[in-house]
Amino acid sequence: MHLHGVSVFDGLSFLVAVFAAWTALDLFQQVRSHQGGERLAWLGTAATAMGGGVWSMHFIAMLGFDPGSPVRYDLTLTVISFLLAVAGSSLAFLIAAGRANPPRMILAGLVMGASICAMHYVGMAALQTSAVLTYAPGLVAVSAAVALLASIAALFAVNQDRSRLWRLTAALVLGMAVVGMHHVAMAALTVAPSQTAATLAPPGAPPLLLAVGVAGVTILILFLALAVAMVDQRDKLIAIIDAGGVGYWELALPRQDLWLSGRARKYLGLARGEPFSARDLPRKLKPEDMARRTETLERALRGEGDYAAEYQIRDSGRWLQVRGRLIRSRSGKPIKLAGVITDVTDRHQAFAALATSEHRQRLLINELNHRVKNTLATIQSIAALTARRSSSVEDFMRLFEARLIALSDTHNLLTANRWEKARLRDLLIQEFRPYAEDRLRMTGPEVTLGPEQALSMGLILHELVTNAAKYGPLKCPNGAAGRVDVCWSEVSDDGRMTLDWIEHGGPVVTPPTRSGFGSRLIDTSIRTTLAGSATMDYAAGRLHCRLTFRPGGAPNA
Repeated sequence: MHLHGVSVFDGLSFLVAVFAAWTALDLFQQVRSHQGGERLAWLGTAATAMGGGVWSMHFIAMLGFDPGSPVRYDLTLTVISFLLAVAGSSLAFLIAAGRANPPRMILAGLVMGASICAMHYVGMAALQTSAVLTYAPGLVAVSAAVALLASIAALFAVNQDRSRLWRLTAALVLGMAVVGMHHVAMAALTVAPSQTAATLAPPGAPPLLLAVGVAGVTILILFLALAVAMVDQRDKLIAIIDAGGVGYWELALPRQDLWLSGRARKYLGLARGEPFSARDLPRKLKPEDMARRTETLERALRGEGDYAAEYQIRDSGRWLQVRGRLIRSRSGKPIKLAGVITDVTDRHQAFAALATSEHRQRLLINELNHRVKNTLATIQSIAALTARRSSSVEDFMRLFEARLIALSDTHNLLTANRWEKARLRDLLIQEFRPYAEDRLRMTGPEVTLGPEQALSMGLILHELVTNAAKYGPLKCPNGAAGRVDVCWSEVSDDGRMTLDWIEHGGPVVTPPTRSGFGSRLIDTSIRTTLAGSATMDYAAGRLHCRLTFRPGGAPNA
C-alpha cells in the first residue's frame, strides 16, 4: 500500500527545514567574508546547521510515519545519514563560496541535492520494522530531481543578493526542496505487511530516543541562529565604528586574550593576519609608556575607572588614544575590557606646531626688539656725527636724509628676504640705482650677509658711493669715462673675504687732511659688525678702498 495524508509532523518538519536553511545561508555569508582558519570554522558551522536541519526535518516527518507495525531505528545508519547531510552541505558550501559563476553554483547545487537524497534513503534504510518496504523507481528518480533542481535554484537565489528578501526566498526554496524531496520519496514507498511476527518489536532505538535526538539537533540549530545573529550585529557595529575612523579592541578575561578590529590593527601597523597579543605590546609602545599602561590597566580591571591613555607607536610615530570600559556579567564577574582606539596624531602635531609657533613668535619679538634698539642707536649715531660735520641746518638735513634713505633701502632689501639674508651684489645695485649701468663693474662669487652685516655693509657702500659722487668718478656726467670697479673674492680657508673698491676716470683726489664721518663709519662698521678692517689708498690720484671681512655664511661659488 502507498502512504498519503499530511500530519502535524509534516508541517513541523517544513518549518524546521526552512529555519535551518535560513540559518545555514546566513552562516554561508560569513564563510564568504572570512579567510583561512576562520573561513573553515564558519564553513563547518553552516554545514552543521544545514545538514542537521535536513536530518531533523526527515526524522520529524518520520515520527508521523506508521507502517502498521512497531518501528525502531538502526543507530549506526541514523548517525551515517546525519554525517552524509553535514558532509554534503560542507562540500556544497565550499564550492559555492569560491568565485561565483553558473558552473560552480550548479555543481554546488548537485552536491547538496545528492546529499539530501543520500541522507533520506540512508535514513529510510535505518528504519527497522516487520513490514516490507519497496520503492517505485520512477518516483525515486523524481524525488532526486526535485532535490537537485531546488538546491541549485536556492544557491542561485542566495548568490543574487544579500538582502533579507533574497535570503528568505532562498531559504524557502531550499526548505521546499528538502520537504518536497521527502514527500515525493515517501510517495514512491510501498508498505506491505509481513507474514511473520508483525507484533514483535524489531531491534534498534525506539522512536522516543530518536525524537530526543531530533530535538537536540533542532535546539543546536536554534543556538547557531542566535549566534550568527549576534555575530552579524557585532560585525555591523564594528563596521559602523570603523567607518567613523575608530578602531575596536577587546581584552578577554581572565586570560587577557587581545582581539583587534581591522582599523585597530592598521593603527598599530599590523599586517592582515599577523599574530598579535597583549604580550606583543612592548614592541609597539615606548618603554616609558609600558609602566603607565600597566598601571592604567590594573586600575581599570579593579573597576576603579575607565581605561584611558594616549601612546605613541614606536615604529610609525603615530599617536593613539585608547579608551575602554570593564564589562561584567549579570553576577558582577568581569568578562572583558572593551573599547576603542582613535588616531590623535593630527592633534599632537597641531599642539607641537602651536608650541613651535609660540616659541618662534617669542624669538621674533625678541629679535625685533633687538633690531629696533640697534637701528635707533645707529640713527642716533648718524644724527650726532652728521650734525657735528654739517655747516648748516640745510646741510644736516640733506646728509642725514640721504643716510636714512640708504638705511631704509637696506631694510627693504632684508624685508624682501624675510630678514634672513641679503646678497652683496643686490646691495651694490641698490646704491648705484641713480647712475648709468656702465658706471659700475662688479665681479665676484655669490656672497650672502646676515641682517646686521647687511645693514652695516649698506651704510658703508652708501658712504663710498656718496664720496665718489662728490669727489670721484661719479661726479662726472653720465656718458663720461668715470666708473667704479668693485671686485671681491675669498682669500682664506676660514671664509674671510676681500672687497676692492677702485675708482677710475674721475677727478684727481688726494688723501684727506682729517678723518671725516664717512671714514669713521666705515672703520667702525667693518670692525664691529663684519669682523674685518678697511684701508684707503689714494695712489695715482684715485681712491682704492679695500675691505676685509667675514660674511655670515660661507660664500657660494
